[in-house]
Amino acid sequence: MVRLLAHWILSALCLLLVSRFVPGFVVSSFGTALIAAVVIGLVNGTLGLLLKLISLPLILITFGLFWLVINALMLEFASLLVPGFVVRGFGAAFWGALILSLLNFAVRAVL
Repeated sequence: MVRLLAHWILSALCLLLVSRFVPGFVVSSFGTALIAAVVIGLVNGTLGLLLKLISLPLILITFGLFWLVINALMLEFASLLVPGFVVRGFGAAFWGALILSLLNFAVRAVL
């Protein structure tokens, strides 16, 4: 339980960090980041998983680059559901997804 809570808080901090570096990726507060982290997790666990399974051949052909496109689309979708979390355009979503993936990989390695 503590590990899940730590991962949730660190994911929210990663969202805040990404919002500092990617123009068009806006998180208004830490509370918004916490809610967005949960929504992103739920969206990736449901719709994102389905899209990744359907597009598996395309992911393999592009050596995993299409995975980032799907993650960017999931970030844009999550931004529609969370007030205070805004992703302006696909470019911001793509770079945000890339940096967020790297940061979450580091968080998983630490935990």
